[in-house]
Amino acid sequence: MHPRKTYSNIFSAGLVFSLGSGMLLSENIPVTANTSIQNKYAEITKFSLQNTSRSAQIKQLNQEAIKLSQQKRFQDALRKLQTALEISRNIQQKSLEAITFNNIGRVYQQQNKFSQAFNAYLQALAINKELSINEKNPGQAHIAFGKTYSNLGYLLAIQNQPELAMFFYKHCVNNREKVRLNPAAFSGEQLDAYNLTVRQTYQALGEGLLQSDRTEEGQRILDLIKIEELEEYLHNVEGNQRTAKGIEITPAEKPIKQKLDQTLDSAVVLGKELTKLRQIPQELRSPQQKQRIQQIVENQQQILDEFNNFINSSDVKTQVEQISRTARRQNLDLESLNEIRDNLARLPDKSVILYPLVLENSLELVLVTPDSPPIHRTVAVKKADLQQTILSFRKALENPSLDVKKPARQLYDWLIKPIEKELTQAATKTIVYAPDGQLRYIPLAALFDGKQWLVERYSINHITAASLTNFNTQPSSNIRILAAAFTKGSYEVKVANRQETFSGLPFAAKEIENLATIIPGTKKVLNDAFNPKMTVPQMDDFTIVHMATHAAFVVGKPEDSFILFGNGERATLKDVGTWSLPRVDLVVLSACETGLGGKLGNGEEILGFGYQMQKTGARSAIASLWAVDDGGTQALMSAFYALLSSGKLTKAQALRQAQIALITGNSSNLGQEQSRSENLSASVSGSLSHPYYWAPFILIGNGL
Repeated sequence: MHPRKTYSNIFSAGLVFSLGSGMLLSENIPVTANTSIQNKYAEITKFSLQNTSRSAQIKQLNQEAIKLSQQKRFQDALRKLQTALEISRNIQQKSLEAITFNNIGRVYQQQNKFSQAFNAYLQALAINKELSINEKNPGQAHIAFGKTYSNLGYLLAIQNQPELAMFFYKHCVNNREKVRLNPAAFSGEQLDAYNLTVRQTYQALGEGLLQSDRTEEGQRILDLIKIEELEEYLHNVEGNQRTAKGIEITPAEKPIKQKLDQTLDSAVVLGKELTKLRQIPQELRSPQQKQRIQQIVENQQQILDEFNNFINSSDVKTQVEQISRTARRQNLDLESLNEIRDNLARLPDKSVILYPLVLENSLELVLVTPDSPPIHRTVAVKKADLQQTILSFRKALENPSLDVKKPARQLYDWLIKPIEKELTQAATKTIVYAPDGQLRYIPLAALFDGKQWLVERYSINHITAASLTNFNTQPSSNIRILAAAFTKGSYEVKVANRQETFSGLPFAAKEIENLATIIPGTKKVLNDAFNPKMTVPQMDDFTIVHMATHAAFVVGKPEDSFILFGNGERATLKDVGTWSLPRVDLVVLSACETGLGGKLGNGEEILGFGYQMQKTGARSAIASLWAVDDGGTQALMSAFYALLSSGKLTKAQALRQAQIALITGNSSNLGQEQSRSENLSASVSGSLSHPYYWAPFILIGNGL
C-alpha cells in the first residue's frame, strides 16, 4: 500500500484521493500541479453547468470511468471517480459515494493493486453499514452492502484466498436475504459497480464450499441459489423467516467477523461525525473544525489499515488454515439443516432431498437425509456434455419411436449411481428433488438403471427450494374438484416472437368425464365457460383445480409463459402469482409444454411456475414437461385420481403408482378404485409403457 500523505503535499507529490469519509489513497499521475488543478476543477465546473442533476453527473462519471478502465486508461478513470467523490460529498449522496468507492476498488483491482482495492471496498462497506443502520426496513443499503461484500470476496478469490473469499461472499448472501422480507427494495436502480452478479456470487460460494467439502454449508447455499434465480426471473420474490437467516457464520469464522464488525462500527462512528462537520460550509469552519476533519480522516485510514493488516496477519492465516483443515471432518450443527432434517423425518415415507449443481467441469450432488450429515459427491462431467445428453434425452422422450434408454442410463449414472449406496442405506422411498439448470427440463422419474425406471424404485417430488416449501402440511380429507378443459376450436397466440396455433385437446373432454366419474360431485367447466373472469374466482372453493388445456413454459420473460383458457384468454406466470388459492391442495395442468420451439434455456420458467403456484397458497402442482397428444394423459390422470380418491396414498405415491400402471400395462395394482371408471382398465392396458406417455408429469411442492 502506498504511504499516507497529508493535505500539504497533495499536488507536489502526485494526485492524492481524499476518498469519501476520509480514506487517502495515492496514485502517481505524471502531470504538473497546475495542470492537475485545472483539469480537476474544470471537470467539476463543466458538470456543474450542465442541466442534469448532480446525482446524474455522479452516475455519468462512474460510467465513463468504467469505460476508461476497460480501455486500460486507469489514471483517467481514477480522475473521473475522484470528481464523482467530490460531487457526492458536496451533495451528501452517500449511497453514490459508496458506489464510487466500489468502482475505485475495481480500477485498482484491474491493475493488481490489491491493497488499495481492498481499502476502497472497505470504505464503501463502512458507508453502506452506516446507511443500513439508519434504514427502518432493510432495503437499498443492504443490497449495496451485500454487493460490496461480494467485491471483497472476489478480490480475495483472485488472490487465491478461497476461505476468506467465502467468508465475504456469505455476508453478501446474508444481507441479500434480509432484504427479501421487503422485496420491493429490489426494484431500485442498480449501477454497475460490482465484479459479479448476485447469482454468480451465490454460485461461487456454493462451488467453493462444496469443493472444500463444507457440505453442510453447501446445502444451504444450494437452496438459496434457487431463490436468487427466482428473483432474477420474476423480481420482487418474497422470502420468509427461514430464508432471512441466510447462511450461518461458522465458529471458525467468528473471530474474523468480530474484528470486521469492530472495524465497521468504529468507521461508522467517525463517519457520522465527519458528515456533520462537512455540512458546515468550508469558509465557515473554525480552525478546530478543520483540524478535527483532518484528524478523523487519518483515524479512519488507520482503522482500515489495521483491518487490512489483520486480514494478512499470521493469526488470520492460522485461522484460515483451521477452517480448511477441519472442513472435511466437521459436523456443523446448523439450524437451517436441522430444520430440513426434522421436516424429512416427519414425512410418512423415508424421504431424502437431492440437490444437483451444474458447474462448467463437474456435476456436484448433495444428498440430505433425516439421520446423517449431508452427503456430497462430485461427478466429472463437463456442462456441455451434460446439456447435450439432456437434449438427446428430451428428444427421445418426446418421440415414442426412439430408444430413450441410452441417454436415460447415462443420466442415471451421473445423477443417481454416485449416491445409490446412500439411498439404500437411508431406506429411501421418496426423492425430494431440487433440480438445477437444464436438469429442470427432464423428469428424474424416467432415468434408467439398466433394469428399471427410477419411478419403479422411488416416488419423485420436485420442489423449488426447501426453505420455501412446507413439507408436512396435510391435505384436506374431502376432495372437491374443479375440472376445466379446452376441447374444441383453435386460437392464434403470440409466443415470444412468433405465432403459435393452439387447438382444442381431443381427449380433454373424455379426461374430464372420467375424472367426474371417479370423483362424484366434480364441477365441469368447458371451453367458453372456462375463462379467467368466471373460473379464477371459483378455484379456492375446491381442493383440486384440474385444467386440461395448453400451458406453455417458454424461455424468456415470465410474461412469455402462460396458461391458455378455453375462451382464448391467457394467464401469464405474472398473472398466476396474483391468484389466491390458500385452500387448494393441488393444481393440475395436464397439457403443458416446455422448450416450445426446441429451445432450452436454464429452466427458470419451470422453477418460476412452481414458485408462482406456491405464492397463490396452493400446496402443490402437477405439470407436464411436454404435451401428450393421445390417450396417455387420459389414462394416467384416470389412474392418478382413482388412487388418490382412496385416501390411502399421498399425491406423490398416487402419481408413482399411476405411472407404474402405464409402464407395466397392469391396472390390477389400482385396486378397487378402478371400478369407478369403466374405461380405466382398458385405457391403462394399452401400449403406454414408453416414458413419452407417463414421464412428463412432475409433482412440485408438498407431496402429501
